[in-house]
Order: sequence, then C-alpha cells, then structure tokens
Amino acid sequence: MQHTIIYDDPAISVEKEESEIPWLKIFTKAPYKELTDMPKDLRNKFWDVYYIIEEEMREYYKPKKINMASFANMLPRVHIHVMARFENDSYFPNPMWGEKLRDAKLNLPDEKEFYKRLHEKLAKNFASLQTERRESELADRRKRN
Repeated sequence: MQHTIIYDDPAISVEKEESEIPWLKIFTKAPYKELTDMPKDLRNKFWDVYYIIEEEMREYYKPKKINMASFANMLPRVHIHVMARFENDSYFPNPMWGEKLRDAKLNLPDEKEFYKRLHEKLAKNFASLQTERRESELADRRKRN
C-alpha cells in the first residue's frame, strides 16, 4: 500500500490516511515507542507540526471538531492521527474506528489545495526555525571565542 506523503523532513513525516474525511498522520522518522522517549527538541517540533495541521484544517475545512488519536498498539511507534470531523460524516459523533452510522457524501474543498497550503506552511515554519537555530549557534560560538 502506497502512502501519500504530505510533508517530509529528516525527523518527521506527515501522511494522508485514506478516508472520507481529512485525516493525516504525523510520524517520527526514528522509531520511538513513546513520546517521552523522544528528545525534547523533537517532541516540541512534533507538537508544532500538530498545531499547524490543526490550525490549517480548522481554517480550510471548517469542521465541527478536530479529533486527535494516538494508540500505537498495532504500530508501536510514535504517531498521531489528526482528523477533521463533520456532523454529517459517516461516523459522527462516533470515532472513525467505531460504528458507521450513515452513508455520507461530504462536499469538501479540494484536498490537493489543502495539502499544498499545508506543505508550504510546514516547510516555511521549519526552515525559519532552522535559520534561527543556526544564527543562535553562531552567536554562541562568537561569544565563546
């Protein structure tokens, strides 16, 4: 099964989950079992990715609710599911893994445009963080010399 990668960098990737609703999964590249196994900087970045996805989903799709899930029993490594939920989706208010309540036909905005916007926002955010980190490291080196 091929996964659609929305964003990818050396530490984190964001994949699309095939579904009737907007549903993304955030993964670490390294196989950490629990969030607390991750270095603090990576944990912060992971949550920054989550916050950006949630904000972009809310702005673009206008869902009733954003669901977040992390079980990792079947795939025992850190990853988070982020789902935009709608009152008229097939499962609402049940979880997406729960009982289907109806056959839904959601009329949602273009997902490719959403993925493009999201990728640009993530790339821009983390490029600026890398630049800030490099500048800070250079300033620290100058102080020591």
